[in-house]
Amino acid sequence: MTDHNTECPITALPAQAERILIVDDDSSMRTALMESVRRLGFDVQGAMDGADAVAQVSRYKPWLVVTDLKMPRLGGLDLIKEIKSRSPQTLMVLMTAYGTVETAVEAMKYGASDYLLKPFSTDLLERVIANLKARGTDPSTPSPAPIDQRSILTQDPGMVRLLSTVEGVAASQATVLINGESGTGKELLARFIHSRSPRAHRPFIAVNCAALPDGLLESELFGHERGAFTGAIMKKIGKFEMAHTGTLLLDEISEMNVGLQAKLLRVVQEREVDRVGGREPVSVNIRVIATTNRSLYHEVEQGRFREDLYYRLNVFPITVPPLRERPADIPLLARHFVAVSAARNGLPLPTVSAEAYAMLEERRWKGNVRELENVMERAVLLAGNKPILPVHILLESGGQPVSVAPVSPAAQPSGNGSLWEMERDLIFLTLARVRENRTHAAKELGISIRTLRNKLREYRGVNDQVSA
Repeated sequence: MTDHNTECPITALPAQAERILIVDDDSSMRTALMESVRRLGFDVQGAMDGADAVAQVSRYKPWLVVTDLKMPRLGGLDLIKEIKSRSPQTLMVLMTAYGTVETAVEAMKYGASDYLLKPFSTDLLERVIANLKARGTDPSTPSPAPIDQRSILTQDPGMVRLLSTVEGVAASQATVLINGESGTGKELLARFIHSRSPRAHRPFIAVNCAALPDGLLESELFGHERGAFTGAIMKKIGKFEMAHTGTLLLDEISEMNVGLQAKLLRVVQEREVDRVGGREPVSVNIRVIATTNRSLYHEVEQGRFREDLYYRLNVFPITVPPLRERPADIPLLARHFVAVSAARNGLPLPTVSAEAYAMLEERRWKGNVRELENVMERAVLLAGNKPILPVHILLESGGQPVSVAPVSPAAQPSGNGSLWEMERDLIFLTLARVRENRTHAAKELGISIRTLRNKLREYRGVNDQVSA
């Protein structure tokens, strides 16, 4: 069988950036894909399996190879490895009807730029090629360096493996669903994915689905036309359009009501946005990342989340482990937060005692990394220019920060007073820094507004008794 030579005979070859090789052992599928690619203006050739493709690459030198996974003689994954070893600049896209997360991640590690799950539309194939083309017509042009250089601090073996997987996923266009408890750093991981993707120099737009009421969330996501409703005095561009060519983060997606989920499903599926009050859909080229602190599968079972949307979002599920399952990261993160807090507050960098570290490592950290950050901020402010001791580690108990360490003259740093006085001074210092904004102060202190009000009332009562 030599139909690849008759489908598109090689004469005077066009520029390399215009050449695409389609590899599929199904001749009808191969012919249909070649015709679709040819309509886009590319020069195209076909190969009937991986071994045939290797022979053609050496003489045809394509810019892009689109290959099936299951083929005789040489399968798709082995073909990717073989071509990348011979021609590292050749881009690869894997097609498969047997798609799994593991297969796709393995393909990315071998050097694939994207993957397509069969059956797929010609529109999707065209979008994948267009996205790869947008990186530059010269295949020797390197991908742009990430604009977001923030890294995720970890020395936990499981977390290191997770980030290695995420690096491979980031290179694709796949939708990602990040699961994890509150405070584990899901948004940071989403930014990590964006910063290492081909869209790194494009917009990263985050929407907190739990922070906006349903009526406002619809307008924020999809935008609206002037006069669409009372108060719509001008046209508003929604977050989907703002994220065009970049990444849209849907934070806490489980909080979105079912009515809006139906509209979101259409956008994720069709990549078209209907503005509120609009007449024509608006096409968008985005990558969607969603986060949740609940089990979306359980939400589907309870009827609170659409099953079809769940499967659209759950292409690459990633679970961020809680801090209690990453004990090796606790001292590493604690040192980092101490350094950041000391610099932010203009204080000398304090040391952390072994006893304080031991206390931190025994904590279950229900609030995860965010809770640890708040605790170390308080410890830095309480310690001042002294070493951080167990007495400075104020942990939440019943909604109020308390020390779990015994307060003794030996444990207290001289000049800092009692624990009650240190707590009072910390609260007043924080209030002064945020210009008496109690909401911001409570957030920084890791306590509720009610607890802060009660504490201030307590301090005023004591002051009144002293003055009397």
